[in-house]
Amino acid sequence: MIGGCVRVVEFSKKKAQRYQGGVTLYVVVACMVAALGGSVFGYDIGISGGVTSMDPFLEKFFPAVYYRKHLQIFQDSAYCKYNNQGLVVFTSSLYVAGLVSTMGASNVTSKYGRKASIISGGISFLVGSALNASAMNLTMLISGRVMLGVGIGFANQAVPLYLSELAHPESRGGLNIMFQLFTTLGIFAANMVNYRAQKLKTWGWRLSWTLGLAAAPALLMTIGGIFLPETPNSLIERGHLEKGRAVLEKIRGTKNVEAEYGDMVDASETAKAHTHPFRNIFERRNRPQLVMAICMPMFQIMTGINSILFYAPVLFGSLGFGANASLYSSVMIGAVLAASTVLSIVTVDRLGRRALLLSGGIVMIICQFVVGIILALKFGEHKVLSKGFSALLVAAISLFVAAFGWSWGPLGWTIPSEIFPLETRSAGQAITVSVNLLFTFSIAQAFLSLLCIFRYGIFIFFSCWLCIMTTFVYFFLPETKGVPIDEMIFQWRNHWFWKQIVPGTDEELQNERVIDL
Repeated sequence: MIGGCVRVVEFSKKKAQRYQGGVTLYVVVACMVAALGGSVFGYDIGISGGVTSMDPFLEKFFPAVYYRKHLQIFQDSAYCKYNNQGLVVFTSSLYVAGLVSTMGASNVTSKYGRKASIISGGISFLVGSALNASAMNLTMLISGRVMLGVGIGFANQAVPLYLSELAHPESRGGLNIMFQLFTTLGIFAANMVNYRAQKLKTWGWRLSWTLGLAAAPALLMTIGGIFLPETPNSLIERGHLEKGRAVLEKIRGTKNVEAEYGDMVDASETAKAHTHPFRNIFERRNRPQLVMAICMPMFQIMTGINSILFYAPVLFGSLGFGANASLYSSVMIGAVLAASTVLSIVTVDRLGRRALLLSGGIVMIICQFVVGIILALKFGEHKVLSKGFSALLVAAISLFVAAFGWSWGPLGWTIPSEIFPLETRSAGQAITVSVNLLFTFSIAQAFLSLLCIFRYGIFIFFSCWLCIMTTFVYFFLPETKGVPIDEMIFQWRNHWFWKQIVPGTDEELQNERVIDL
């Protein structure tokens, strides 16, 4: 059967039904505190674009760009006027630091627990924010960006794993998507802070790096991380069996946790036989998860969300909002993205991951084509968008952002964090974060140049990518809804395609576990 096997899904769900307890207030609060890492990630992404457009910031750190901007040394088309690689390199340094640090974060997460990485990420965020806000020269500024990147590497490595392991299988998708919801709220808050800060002529850019989500959630995440419970999976993996069971009983709200505890112990015993996670993850039996760890974050970035976000202020300006165009576009996109992410939280454990990804992919393909065609016909040299076409584009952009918010936005993080066996889980998440940051960095470096070269064709380019990823999901991604995180191997063993790479029946897999014990 294409997309997975009904029989094995039902088998896995029956195993999950043996797990007692459910979602407790304790788990929800713990997940919200941990998910604050997403808000700082979102804030750091959102704040850069606003700060690098503030004249006092440019004059102090990038004077050549400042004078070129105001003296208008060159004139170029509407597609090329923002093309400046110097500022792009500054912005992208955050992602390079995150990409490098996530590998080290993987070892910390595995050896010392998920909490240790969350706390380390929070401390790095605080140091980076302080350095950027007080920067007196370019060295301090870049150092601050590097520390923020380190924080992203640690937080993005640990938080999705923490949420997936703490949650009950029946609610794992919704709780995990809290990370994306907080990321969305962080981007929205950054846009609002930037809008107000740019009115403060001299020191507004410093305010952007200290107010709101730049420091407060990082502080809460750091202090809260001290009091968070460690996940039972991590405790059992590190040999603290009694403590792991106690935490499991507390987060499930029941003493009857024998079935789930037994599966965790089994997974831990299997993990102990594999002491080199980064080496093991490249073995044939882990090939499906490795493919997903690479493809899911890559596809998330290649949806073209950056191209849509880039043009939103331009379209609002065409509608007559003038100086407020940036504010209105930020409010619109932030509200739509947050609302659609909430929709994903509500529906992901009912409709499943595949349904949201397929529906979102189809909607985004249509929207990208609509935007590309209208811009090809109505926007460019000596052409100004009419209010009618601008309104149509705003509607298409809103629908695109909504589809991204319920599909690839959150699920690009959720699925990789729930599919790996315990022995390669930290390594798998490190690869996911690295690929995400690598492609974010690459798009940040290349987008303005691609926009200048392809012009309206950039939207057709991304729509082709959307066709590829939607087809990929239909054929190669099995449903993971309601499947216990330590029983996910059954999905690959019985998938129409992956079973050729990871052969074995359910009975054989059970026998392997008996041998391991």
